[in-house]
Amino acid sequence: MYITDHITNTKGRRVSFEILPPAKGSSIQTVYNALDLLMEFEPPYINITYHQSETVFVPRAQGLMQVRHVRKRPGTVAISAAIQNRYQVDVVPHLICGGFSKEETEDALIDLHYLGIHNILAVRGDGDPMSKRFQPAKDGHVFAIELLKQIQAMNQGIYLDEMLKNATRTNFSVGVAGYPEKHFESPNKQSDLLWLKAKVDAGADYIVTQMFFDNRKYFEFVNDCRAVGIQVPVIPGLKPISNRSQLHIIPQTFKVDIPDELAREVEKCKDAKQVRELGVEWAINQSRELYGAGVPLIHYFTMGKVDNMVDIVRAVI
Repeated sequence: MYITDHITNTKGRRVSFEILPPAKGSSIQTVYNALDLLMEFEPPYINITYHQSETVFVPRAQGLMQVRHVRKRPGTVAISAAIQNRYQVDVVPHLICGGFSKEETEDALIDLHYLGIHNILAVRGDGDPMSKRFQPAKDGHVFAIELLKQIQAMNQGIYLDEMLKNATRTNFSVGVAGYPEKHFESPNKQSDLLWLKAKVDAGADYIVTQMFFDNRKYFEFVNDCRAVGIQVPVIPGLKPISNRSQLHIIPQTFKVDIPDELAREVEKCKDAKQVRELGVEWAINQSRELYGAGVPLIHYFTMGKVDNMVDIVRAVI
């Protein structure tokens, strides 16, 4: 089932979750252990992130350093298939521009199509952790809209090999990312909205937002989307604060604001347990307000932690 169908057919309060592939060398059992807990809430779908290679420096003799490119979390396509088969739930693998050529992207799409996976989240992906700059692969996409257009072309039976005749049409439904506080590389909110509208006009079926901690920013974002002609569903994405260091890490990494009230309350906490409880309480209040405003589904970013997700979702659905 497509994600838009899940949204349209939703009755009551529903949730979805985003998980990370296990780190290289880890067992998929780590994913199963997390999902076994989350399946209590009957999520209609699970998102699985994709990660490009990272640049690392390996010490060598005489003080020299060797540059290596390492993919620390491989296996998104395989994990998506394993989750779909084990739990009989729809999966949404992320596809990214960084680190992949157009040919490699097409191969991944073919694999997903063969596996019966028909939902994708198309995103550009982050910059290199070292340089913080995004650098496309050779013959890769620079922007998410280019990736989106490649997927839509395959939906029309158009592959990179123009000599193919009667090529099979794929049937992917594609979501894209939206930024209530604007993408940090956009010059302003209006420009960011127009780029988002271009992705919707190119065939994006829905939008899932970056995390936010102030619901007013989500409501304003949805209103702004509607004002420029974006009519597809806008799914809110939430992540609870779970430790004190995230007051600095989240704004630095994800370019989102932490409300003054939340920051002050975190600073008052005496230990890590209190910070976790505060983060859960804040997310519960956010969730209740969003559901009360008519949002049918909330997307939660687990980032490898699910115990707090269990507490939050049990309190709100």
